[in-house]
Formats: sequence, structure tokens, C-alpha cells
Amino acid sequence: MPQDDRIMRGPGERRVAEAAERIVAEGRPRLHRTWTSLVATSLLGGIDVGVGVMTLLFVRHETGSELLAGLAFSVGLVALLLGHSELFTEGFLVPVATVIAGAATWLDLARMWVTVLVMNLIGGWVFTWLVMQAYPDLHRTAAASGAHFVNGGCTPGTFCLTVLGGGVITLMTRMHHGTESMTGKITASITTAFVLAGLGLWHSVLDSLIAFAGLHTGGTSYGYVDWLGWLAWAVLGNVVGGLLLTTALRLVRSAPVLSEDNPAVRAGS
Repeated sequence: MPQDDRIMRGPGERRVAEAAERIVAEGRPRLHRTWTSLVATSLLGGIDVGVGVMTLLFVRHETGSELLAGLAFSVGLVALLLGHSELFTEGFLVPVATVIAGAATWLDLARMWVTVLVMNLIGGWVFTWLVMQAYPDLHRTAAASGAHFVNGGCTPGTFCLTVLGGGVITLMTRMHHGTESMTGKITASITTAFVLAGLGLWHSVLDSLIAFAGLHTGGTSYGYVDWLGWLAWAVLGNVVGGLLLTTALRLVRSAPVLSEDNPAVRAGS
């Protein structure tokens, strides 16, 4: 039986194959961007998430509700989607699939991961400074919110929170590539924001920006050294969650499309 016929067997397999081909088509230019484009897109990603953090802190300050604050954070993920900016944990499914398909190298992937993470943090640091200057009433909320993460400790429980955070945000990427409907993609972003921020999952960039907001107030129980230790823990868990909970299983299911000798992949090379 021809390979394409095997791919198309079973419910939903055609959509899986089409989504996998879209992933490689998107991932190739993402991994081969110029330094200027990569840096600018990643800085914008940090700013977009910063907009979400601003709304999250404001709603948390006004209502005291974690669930409403999580829903408010969806502004940041919708901005990422519609603004075509780059978030560190969105770099698991698409770029890794592209490397597996042979359309880029592991060095290209490492270059993207490091640059996106650093630029997300720089963009977010600047944006949250502006927010704290503009809204002094948010200082106490920002300091308490940042301390919740940075002082959370490196325990099995917090590591599970980071793993879940990485898995959930990568699931959002998978859902985005499972449909061509913009309404569906926006819905995926909103629901992911609610789960991620509303349920208190740990995310290396989102929660770093909350920690930065607290640090900008000058009244936190933690400092930048404490934050760096927390960041290493959060990045490790996010990578484990993004790669094992979502990306690995997706790659197994899409293996026929991602193989180097597949005609669909060769045609896009």
C-alpha cells in the first residue's frame, strides 16, 4: 500500500497529515530567519506577553480572583497569535518537528531557543517597568504575585507545575496548527491563558515578567539572583513538559509525513 494511503487511514489522519505539513512549512523559515528578524520578533513576544501580565495584575488587584485574572491574561496570547510574534515555549512543537523532518539543524534550533528566551525577557523587563511606573497602585499586587513564584522553591510539586505549564502552552501550538479557522485559534489562545494563568501553572516567561513587575517596585522579598535560580527550574520543567507531554507524541503520530523521504516534505524543501 502506498505511504500516502497508510497516512490517510483512520479517523482524523488526513487532518493530522495536513497539520504536520503546515508545521514543517512554517518551521523552516522560522529557523532560518536573520538575526535582526529573530531578535525583533522575540522582543515583540516579550512585550505582547507583558500586555497580558498588565491586564492580569490589574484584574487581580481589582477583583482578587485568580480565575478572572487568568482570563484577562488571554489578551497577551491573542496578541502573540495575531501579531505573529515569538514566545519561547512556542518553540517546541514546530521547530523540533522541522529539525526531525531534516529541514533545519539542531544548531538552528538552539540558536532560536536561546535568542527567543533572552529577548522575551528583555522585552518583558522593559514593558513591566513602564507598567509599574504608570500604575503605582499595582505595586503591592505585583510584589506578592512575583514572590509566589520565585519563593515557591524547587520541589517535586513546583516541578510538576512547570511541566504542566510547558505541556499546556505547547498544546496551544498544536491546536493552532490543527485548524485553519482564526476563530478556532483565538479560542485556543483564550482557553490556554485561562488554564495557564488562572490555575497557577508555572511558565518561564509569563511568571518572569510577573517577577520583574515585583522587582521594579523595590519592595520584594526576592532579588534577581533568586529569580535566576527560579528561571532555571522553570525552563527545565517547561522544556520537559513541552517536549514529552505534547511534542513527542505528536511527532510519533506524524512520523510518516515528517520522514525525509516523504514527497510532501521534499516538495517544501
